Amino acid sequence: MPGARPPVQPLPGAHPPVEPMPGAQPGVGPVVPHAPAVVPRTGLPQAAAPSAGPAGESGWAVGAAQPGAAGDAARPGLPGGVVGTGHSGVPAGHGHPGGEFPFASGPVEAAHPGGEPHPAPGTSPAPAPSPAPGASSTAPAPRGPHTPQTPLHAPESVPTVDPRLAHALGRPQHGESVARRTGRSIRKLAGSAAQDVAEETRIARELQQPVTTGRVIAVTSIRGGVGKSTMAALLGRTFNHYRHDPVLTLEADAALGTLPVRMGADSVRWAAADLARILNPAMQLTDVTGYLVPVSDGGWLLPASQGRVGAPLDIRTYRTVTLALRRYFAVTVVDCETLPGEVARTAMDTAHARVVVAPMTAEGVNGTRQVLDWLGQLPHSALSSTVVALTANSPDVTLDRATAVAHLKESGVHVVTVPYDRHLAQGGPIRTALLGQETRAAAITLAAEAMTRAVRMR
Repeated sequence: MPGARPPVQPLPGAHPPVEPMPGAQPGVGPVVPHAPAVVPRTGLPQAAAPSAGPAGESGWAVGAAQPGAAGDAARPGLPGGVVGTGHSGVPAGHGHPGGEFPFASGPVEAAHPGGEPHPAPGTSPAPAPSPAPGASSTAPAPRGPHTPQTPLHAPESVPTVDPRLAHALGRPQHGESVARRTGRSIRKLAGSAAQDVAEETRIARELQQPVTTGRVIAVTSIRGGVGKSTMAALLGRTFNHYRHDPVLTLEADAALGTLPVRMGADSVRWAAADLARILNPAMQLTDVTGYLVPVSDGGWLLPASQGRVGAPLDIRTYRTVTLALRRYFAVTVVDCETLPGEVARTAMDTAHARVVVAPMTAEGVNGTRQVLDWLGQLPHSALSSTVVALTANSPDVTLDRATAVAHLKESGVHVVTVPYDRHLAQGGPIRTALLGQETRAAAITLAAEAMTRAVRMR
């Protein structure tokens, strides 16, 4: 045609045009198999299989929920099941080899030196676009390569008791003598079994009350050495035994607490301050439990430290951890520091229920009464949700129990007396099967009273 352009001649040495296959539609080129390049994400291990924990211990009253072993693939009542790798490993899907946290979330980019990708083999780089009319001829500086967030190193696993002292714990003894247990068995034969079963069923019903949001029960005292961590461990084990939903025992003691030892943990790794930097709303229960210590007869433990002298737990860390973990655990028992510490006052002010441990001494009862008067001055009603655990740390207590209980009840709180128990006085891990009958009954009653008050709070 007049004015038409001449056909374009191929360049010297270029490949001839590809002819279509016989029977192919005109205008459609040959089908060339091609798989897009995929940038592998290295460093993500496979989900670890759940590790079976030691068998739980019996010794509780009838009508209780039987807890599963720690680390079971699925425990009744746990949303999605607990599959975490335990406190000694990194949780499934959230770890990297070498004990490091994952990088910041986002698409994976293939970075190259200079910030520009290399051209594919056999192709020439695309020409730079010409600047628009009136625009500056100076080209923008090339962007540097994508630098991922520097991962944090996972802490080392530290034993709760020095291996050189582990053999010095000795053989655990029963909370009551053989003669006392024999006498109780004889009296039980002449008693009413139906009445005992009815009472135990009532208490079990109170412990298994459903909750809409996580309940926090704070345990504190006026001074150390009165059995505060022991009472917190007893409460945690009681809730673990009776409830089907997840239960957490949290250590919020700034000093070197004994809660991990009393809960039977062999070693600790992640502390509350470490978990505060990891928690985010996108984490599931199976992600969180990978950073916790599984308890032998069910439940989980989060220590405040690794048993070393370091930075104390501050209020900001405590608030971050407790508010975030309430989404995953129905009941959280907090072993606070002694009053009047800042973390203890914050925990007592924000908890749904409070347990104040008082020694069965004249000065202990007098100091606890002053704490109860302080709780009565808080803006909200704190005394109505407070229970006092009056503990006997010696078999030879001279203080009149009835007088001490009456003095504490004048403030309007409920008082539960915990008798002297040889097994608790021995120290070391608490074995519920070795507790005395009166101690076991007192622990169950204390847990039921605290749970009833925690459910009332909104």
